[in-house]
Amino acid sequence: MSNSGKKVAAESSQRHYFVTGFPEFLARRLVQQILSAHRDACLTLLMPSSLVDQNKERIAQLGGTHLEVVTGDLADMHLGLSGDEYERICDSVTDIFHTGEISDLSVPREMIWQANVEGTRNVIELARDCPRLRRLNHYSTCYVSGDRIGVIAEDELDLGQAFRNPYEETKFHAEKLLQRVSGSLPISIYRPSSVVGDSQTGEIDRFEGPYYLGILLVMSPLMVALPLPGEGAAPLNVVPVDFVTRGIWALSDDSRAVGKTFHLVDPSPMSARRVYEIVAEKEKKRLPRFTVSAKAAEMMLRLPLVEKLSRPHRAAISYVNQLAIYNCANTLELLEGTGVRCPPLTSYLDKLITYVQEEYRRRREDVSEVDDPLDRPLRNSSDARL
Repeated sequence: MSNSGKKVAAESSQRHYFVTGFPEFLARRLVQQILSAHRDACLTLLMPSSLVDQNKERIAQLGGTHLEVVTGDLADMHLGLSGDEYERICDSVTDIFHTGEISDLSVPREMIWQANVEGTRNVIELARDCPRLRRLNHYSTCYVSGDRIGVIAEDELDLGQAFRNPYEETKFHAEKLLQRVSGSLPISIYRPSSVVGDSQTGEIDRFEGPYYLGILLVMSPLMVALPLPGEGAAPLNVVPVDFVTRGIWALSDDSRAVGKTFHLVDPSPMSARRVYEIVAEKEKKRLPRFTVSAKAAEMMLRLPLVEKLSRPHRAAISYVNQLAIYNCANTLELLEGTGVRCPPLTSYLDKLITYVQEEYRRRREDVSEVDDPLDRPLRNSSDARL
């Protein structure tokens, strides 16, 4: 084979990864995972133009030899790329990791819809135009199940459930779009439960969902722990971010994962009550002898003086009191033998608590008394939502 022929063959076999959502925390961790495995891989990151300058140092630290950043917007046709950029990317991309989304519940519903639903529609169109496509990897959430209770299977989606917020609803509709084209595109869908900090360092970019209840418990100055809303009998399913990124990466490279959905969850979660007890013990706080019903707690958090500060807390209440069990048979089967498994919460809970404490101490002096010092991105995050 001639030198030119060898070059063409090498280029045709090279992987080209296209990632949405950078510089959000999960996208950053996923990019690091890709580069640790394939330092010489072609890697294209889609970012809003408004975030490029403030993230130049972060991009430079990635160190990929064939890394480029293109500016655009998920909600725009062709993702806001120029015609030449779009064609060039489509010609060479082999793997798409669509992690871009809006999960912030303070954002208007229409903006969440544009990013999560229309953004997914536009990524699907990109995938259709990629002749070398090996996989379209879509980052979703277990909470597309909405208010369902009982055992929830990975291959289930539309069973008439209602939704508690626009995030759940829009991620559900995004999956519906993917479901319609699953016969013509190589798609894998990943549904993590509530993502918490790194199991080794505790690092996370923002605190939301069940994390908020843990923060209230850890940071409360009261010697007696705050009562957990509800009975706490439901499983508290949380997963560390490093397990999520390693799981996605391993499954994205497994041909058996095409056409399947994966619950990236703790297969043996503890009850919310037990987690609450362990945290209280670690903080040397006495458990209250009374409980507050979930409904009463939510009503209190809707009072005018606390409503603004309590939105994430209200969302957390519904999650820690929902008797939902996420079956993860697909995930366990395909991750068998890879060394990737969800660690038990007890093995890294200390690290989560320490990280929360350090961040809270660092930030509480920088905000006014009426602000929640943790109701904003942390030092390693950005204000990116796409």
